[in-house]
Amino acid sequence: MTAAPAPQPPHTPTDAPRDLVGIGIGPFNLSLAALAHPLTELDTVFYEQRPAFHWHPGLLIDGATLQVPFLADLVTLADPASPWSFLNYLKTRERLFPFYFAERFHIQRAEYDAYCRWVSENLPGLHYGHQVDAVRWNAERALFEVDYTQLDAHGEAEALGRTHTRNIALGIGTEPFVPAPLKPLADAPTVPVIHSADYLNHRERLLAADHVTVIGSGQSGAEIFLDLLRRRPTGRENLHWLARTQAFAPMEYSKLGLEHFTPDYTRYFHALPEPVRDGLVPAQWQLHKGIDADTIAAIHEELYQRTLHGGWPDVTLTPGVGVRTAGRLADQRIELHLEHQEQGVRTRLTTDAVVLATGYKERPLGRILSGLDPHIQRDASGRPRIDDQFRLVLDDTVQGAGGRVYVQNAERHTHGVGAPDLGLAAWRSATILNSLTGKDPYPQPRRTAFTTFGLTPNEERAPQGHTGPGERALVELQDDLDRR
Repeated sequence: MTAAPAPQPPHTPTDAPRDLVGIGIGPFNLSLAALAHPLTELDTVFYEQRPAFHWHPGLLIDGATLQVPFLADLVTLADPASPWSFLNYLKTRERLFPFYFAERFHIQRAEYDAYCRWVSENLPGLHYGHQVDAVRWNAERALFEVDYTQLDAHGEAEALGRTHTRNIALGIGTEPFVPAPLKPLADAPTVPVIHSADYLNHRERLLAADHVTVIGSGQSGAEIFLDLLRRRPTGRENLHWLARTQAFAPMEYSKLGLEHFTPDYTRYFHALPEPVRDGLVPAQWQLHKGIDADTIAAIHEELYQRTLHGGWPDVTLTPGVGVRTAGRLADQRIELHLEHQEQGVRTRLTTDAVVLATGYKERPLGRILSGLDPHIQRDASGRPRIDDQFRLVLDDTVQGAGGRVYVQNAERHTHGVGAPDLGLAAWRSATILNSLTGKDPYPQPRRTAFTTFGLTPNEERAPQGHTGPGERALVELQDDLDRR
């Protein structure tokens, strides 16, 4: 493995069309940029309005780990020899031997963030402080026009620019989801109702509060509850943990269960009818919204330790509860109006601060793509249609002229629960680059799961002229059914 190349000189605007413009630089477009880097025939540029790369800085709690192995870095599952791998990052930091002896398959979030920042600081073609304002289709030139504003160190407009490109990759990420009943309080700057994304920025304020309520049963909610619990005195914890789910349930982490995060399942899901897909995603919540078993065990151990000298900790953990409404009281405390879904019982909870571990939602594409809206084909629910190559389905005006808009982490409705999963980042980036170049710079594995999803064999994954025994049995079964 070699060290990362030196950074590229400052961005010089040019009227020559690019092959690819990336909008947003989170882990997914960073993966795309890293895998595009050795493809010298491609002229690429990536824009990000933030001044530098940061990955969920409010959730980099000490000891919190990724829920995917370190091999799910930006490049390895597509190109293990890439200089942008996590292992090469360790090598450049002279940390390979400590990592080897640590025997960690799941690295800490803070370490993943540091790795991504290393890539972002050394990879050419990344331009921070560039806010993309609009994307349009120029029919005369058969190119996309990308308008951007260059920002100064304070986030103020410094200069305007325009880039032309043949292809676009949208990686604008997600934004915190705040339930409607709590949105007015969360939007008020003086009210201690914060989203988990900002947890570390407000931790001292939360620890000073007499009573804190955490809402949300996913991994973030569990980590925040555990962090607060560990930092509050025994017998005076004054913590509530509420969730809409029927249990504080572990994430599905069995080996065959994890095969839902493979290219095989992604292709299977994409081929399903739209109504079937829409029913599957919420039913699979434990695949991506459950809690790591080690975190559950750590919470139970912390609670158990607080019973050793008699008594119970002053905490309440209640699943199956929804927040109907919320408001401020005269003494500036917060009142939550709750309803238990199974009992049908309603009650009120008074608290001094609330942490909303209520997850994230896909950022709407409308602000950036409003200029392309007439060209975007939509499904029955008004969502953009996305093909199996992660491209927006556009009308012939654009698509027929070769214009392509690729999306990253905006396709859960078409590609399933793996869309936001870091483990599929490198594969999706490789798929996009194979599609964009019309070649095969990153050959894809024909099969990635032991599970055969569905009764129709996946023709793409079987080598030509070869049918596996399981697939032969399915073909024979279908032939037998047809004869009947």
